[in-house]
Amino acid sequence: MELNRIEIILEKYFKGETSSAEELELQKYFSSFNIAQHLEHYTPLFVYFSEAKEQKFLYKLPLQTKKRNVMLLSIAASVLILLGISTFTYFHLPTEKGDLGTYENPEAAFAATQKALTLLSENVNVGIESVEYIYEYEYSKNLIFKNNYNK
Repeated sequence: MELNRIEIILEKYFKGETSSAEELELQKYFSSFNIAQHLEHYTPLFVYFSEAKEQKFLYKLPLQTKKRNVMLLSIAASVLILLGISTFTYFHLPTEKGDLGTYENPEAAFAATQKALTLLSENVNVGIESVEYIYEYEYSKNLIFKNNYNK
């Protein structure tokens, strides 16, 4: 009678339909010495489960915070973005290495040079006019403050 009940509980156990009490009954049966010969191959399974309950995990796991992982991830992402941008600019932007503005015709070169020098001269003259205003301001300021200190 007991053997039939153990076989029924075993079928339920492998289907995942047993209760805690039935599983405890199976563990007691397989830890005893009166095990049917055709059920002996299940003994190591239930012996393992009973031994595993008694084992304790003694190793301490180091806990890492997510802050460090986020920091490392952001640094890696920044390096990857910079690498991508530099690779793109190196391979896709045009470089002017061959023709550096040389002219075949000397008259065209002379005209382009005169044009560039005229533009430079105009900008320098604007700067000189600004400096003349500053000199005039300094001269007036010195006259006013020297006269106030002398009184």
